[in-house]
Amino acid sequence: MSSIKVYELAKDLGISSSDLMAVLRDLGVSVAGGSSELEESTAEAVREIIAQDKGIVREAKTITIPPSLSIRELADAMGMQPADIQKRLVEMGILASVNQQIGADVASKVAEKWGYSVKVDSTSVVREPKPTKLAPQPKAKHAGKLVPRPPVITVMGHVDHGKTTLLDAIRRTNVTEQEFGGITQHIGAYQVEWQGKKITFLDTPGHEAFTAMRARGASVTDIVVLVVAADDAVMPQTVEAINHARAADVPIIVAINKIDKPDANVERTMQQLAEHGLVPEEWGGDTVMVKISAKLGQGIDELLEMILLVAEMLDLRAEVSSSKVVGSVIESRVDVGKGPVATVLIQRGTLKVGTPVVAGCAYGKVKAMFDDRGERLTKAGPACPVEVLGLSEAPQAGDRLESVKDEKEARAIAEKRAEEERQRRIGATKRITLQDLSAQIKDGKLEVKKLPIVLKADVQGSEEAVRQSLSKIQHPEVTVNIIHSGVGNISESDILLASASNAIVIGFNVKVDPQAARMAESERVEVRTYNVIYELTNDVRAAMAGLLEPVYEEEKLGTAEVRAVFRVPNTGIVAGCYVTEGRVVRNEYVRVKRKGEIIFSDGKLDSLKHLKDEVREMAQGFECGIFCQAFQDFEVGDIIEVYTKKRVARTI
Repeated sequence: MSSIKVYELAKDLGISSSDLMAVLRDLGVSVAGGSSELEESTAEAVREIIAQDKGIVREAKTITIPPSLSIRELADAMGMQPADIQKRLVEMGILASVNQQIGADVASKVAEKWGYSVKVDSTSVVREPKPTKLAPQPKAKHAGKLVPRPPVITVMGHVDHGKTTLLDAIRRTNVTEQEFGGITQHIGAYQVEWQGKKITFLDTPGHEAFTAMRARGASVTDIVVLVVAADDAVMPQTVEAINHARAADVPIIVAINKIDKPDANVERTMQQLAEHGLVPEEWGGDTVMVKISAKLGQGIDELLEMILLVAEMLDLRAEVSSSKVVGSVIESRVDVGKGPVATVLIQRGTLKVGTPVVAGCAYGKVKAMFDDRGERLTKAGPACPVEVLGLSEAPQAGDRLESVKDEKEARAIAEKRAEEERQRRIGATKRITLQDLSAQIKDGKLEVKKLPIVLKADVQGSEEAVRQSLSKIQHPEVTVNIIHSGVGNISESDILLASASNAIVIGFNVKVDPQAARMAESERVEVRTYNVIYELTNDVRAAMAGLLEPVYEEEKLGTAEVRAVFRVPNTGIVAGCYVTEGRVVRNEYVRVKRKGEIIFSDGKLDSLKHLKDEVREMAQGFECGIFCQAFQDFEVGDIIEVYTKKRVARTI
């Protein structure tokens, strides 16, 4: 039997999805969300009912309540979660528990947000006890009017599951080929327009080394789009992304990608997602799942429709006043021509060119702003991602950007923060005591070797990711010691520091200044640059392995039996031997056994003679004379084992 999705039927009827869901609930039809499917017979019946009675939508969106009711009762009447009602109350400056009583006037204002009208039944029995007094939240001095804003979407998922390809399909541009190794190296923020509505996307990198960046992405987002490849199903980073989204209390829309592949298994993917608590709406759950092929552009329209539907239910709003601007730094870098550049997502207010701002320890006046297409902007409103120029330095990714009264105040705040950070670092420096020293010697930790590194990266997020990757390379005998890290090209000061510290310089997605390259050659400082993080970590592992104490393993060469002992004037004791196995080789190691017990080991075979000639080696079945400077106590019947020591390459 054919079926139709709720949002498709709503579009056909010319009403919103939330209005249609209210009608369906009124008619006793259970639906989880906008992507829930209805049988064609049910859809046809709904069409007829709405065609005959246009007022049914208005009636479905009308609820009757008593003069006083609990938040849970109001949520049940509207077919919503109590948490959604509580969020709306917080926006109104009211904090209340789910069982707390609210008046009909407050309930009416809450219901208006979702398009419901309220009728108060005065005949209903009103509970006599007075409700607990609601604590109002303090309002901003210059609080502006809340207006609808675009949703901020974070695209998450396992490496190579098609996140950037999906954004490419949405933006109609190719980003993947520009990224080395096909892996997104740092967060990009983009804004697109679809059906006249704007949507902001954050593209978090997929490689596991960028875990912290993905977590930051979830902290500023409204909706997470979890991309899962139908041929791979749920992978470790898929679970990680689910946990990040849940920790941030963000709704998840699943995009099941690569359905065009022959080995795609959508059912298995949905089953594995259900095992992690993401039950599809079509299975009776509450998770929106859309089947797509980012490569072919299949299912993209439906995914965008679902994003706007979920955003509509969230009713996202923000202040647009320019008196107080708040944003989050998504990324930062130092550009050769522009200086410090910060990618900022505006969260509240309208940022204008010339506004004094402070972000972490960075401050300045906004000199220029650019959107994701490189076009110059004069102002940017809520949920708008912009590149901001004019800061004193590159702020940390994740820093809060705020507008202030003037540049003087901005400088004072930034300098105070910088001093606090310096004091915190000084306080965190551990002072080693004799007790610590004794414990380290006892545990053998004092002899740990360190590989000193000066690290430079193109953007703050990349630097953080590389640091995390290097910190994961652990070994009891050797460790990475990052003596300095920063953003920007490798400069002369980096080479000087590396020269003084006997360190190597590693650059990620950066270039080496010509003067720095000449200095590195004269100072004999090793400089390595990389574009793919795998290659960087592999080379550092190899360098660390080179610092490990060598390990040698023995390889037996041969055995000889002592059949006579001679004393040679001016030389010493020479053993007359018969080679019984393998071969004996001059200048290799010897071990002497007597009656099965080792009486001497790790000596050198200093001289090997056949008749009167000095030879390099003697094979099995031949007689020879063996002289060992370190052992002069041979007896007839002793067994001499000859072996070599081979150095074994150690890995980390």
